[in-house]
Amino acid sequence: MEEKFDISAIDKTFTTYKKGQCFDGVVVIKKNDGVIFNIGGKNDAFIPVSEFDDFDQIKIGDRFKVLITSTKNEEGLIEASKKKADEQTIGTQNAIKLKLGDKFSFVVNRADREGLYANMGEYKIFIPFDEISETFVKDPKRYVGKQLEAVASEIDKPNKSILGSVKLLTKNVREAVETMFWSSIFINKIVKGKVKKILSYGAFIDVEGVDCFLHISNICHKCIENPAEVLKEGDEVTARVIELDRTAKKVALSMKVLEESPKKLAIKALEVGQAYKGKVTKILKFGAIITLENGASGLLHISNATEDRQAQIYQIVKLDQEVSVEVIDINADEERVAFRLI
Repeated sequence: MEEKFDISAIDKTFTTYKKGQCFDGVVVIKKNDGVIFNIGGKNDAFIPVSEFDDFDQIKIGDRFKVLITSTKNEEGLIEASKKKADEQTIGTQNAIKLKLGDKFSFVVNRADREGLYANMGEYKIFIPFDEISETFVKDPKRYVGKQLEAVASEIDKPNKSILGSVKLLTKNVREAVETMFWSSIFINKIVKGKVKKILSYGAFIDVEGVDCFLHISNICHKCIENPAEVLKEGDEVTARVIELDRTAKKVALSMKVLEESPKKLAIKALEVGQAYKGKVTKILKFGAIITLENGASGLLHISNATEDRQAQIYQIVKLDQEVSVEVIDINADEERVAFRLI
C-alpha cells in the first residue's frame, strides 16, 4: 500500500539536473523498495531502500539532501543517493576545517601528466605531478581508485579548492621515523626487520623504516656463496647491531652472532674429566691444538703433555697425529677447551 503526498502546491524550481549534483528535497511517496523524492517542482527522484539505515522511520514530508547518481532510470525517474549526499556534506565540513600543513586523506578519481585529482565534498583536490612522490612516477594513472594521504599546501576556500603534496607528507614521515630510529639505536641492540633487497655480498634489511646492511659473512656460521641461499626478499629477520656510524647514517647487522656456532655447540657437548680421541691440527711454541672427532678443538699445553720441563711440544706430538686426551677445563662462552694428554 502506497502513501501519497499532494505536490500540487510545490512550484517547479529546477529544470536541469546533472550527475553528481546535490539537492534538498522532500519525501512524497514511500514504497516497499524505496521512496519517491521531490527535488523541485514536478521533478522526482527515486531513492532505494538500501540508502537508508532507518527506513522504517522514514515518512512522507521528511526533508534531507540527496546526490544525483543518474539522470533517468527505466521508469523515467532521476536516481539519487542519500548516503553519497551525506558523505559529501561530511567531506565539505572536513575540507572547511583544514588548515595549511594539515594532513588529509582522499581517493584519487582521475590522473594525468599534470597530477592527481580528487574531491572532498564540494572541494576539488589537486596534487601536482611533482608532489606525488619523492621518486619519479612513470604512470600516475595507477593511483586512480587508491586512497592516499597528503599535506594541504594551499587552500582556496572561495573557489573550494585544495592543493596538496603527498611527497611532503612522505618526507615528513620519513624524517620523523629516522629521527626516532637514530635516537634509539645502539651497538648490540637486537632488532627485527624485513629483507628489502638481496645482493651478491649481503642484504639490506628494513629496520623501522631505515635501511641497515647485513654482510654475507654475518648471515650464518656455515659458508655460503650467496645470501639468497638463506634469505629471500620479504623475510622477517632478527639481528644484532654490530657497527654504527651516525654521521654516515650506516648500520651493520649480524644474524650470526645470535646463533651458537657449531664450535660452541661441540664444546658444550664435552664433559670435564672425560677422555676423547682427536688429531693434532696445529703445533704452537707452547703446545698444540687438538681437534676432536665431534669438531671441538682446544689447547694441549706443553705442561699437560709431559712432566719434562725441558721438552718441546714437537718432541711429544706430531702434526696430524691421532691422540687421546682428557678434558680438564671448558669455557664454552669463549670457545676454549684445555686438554691433558693421556
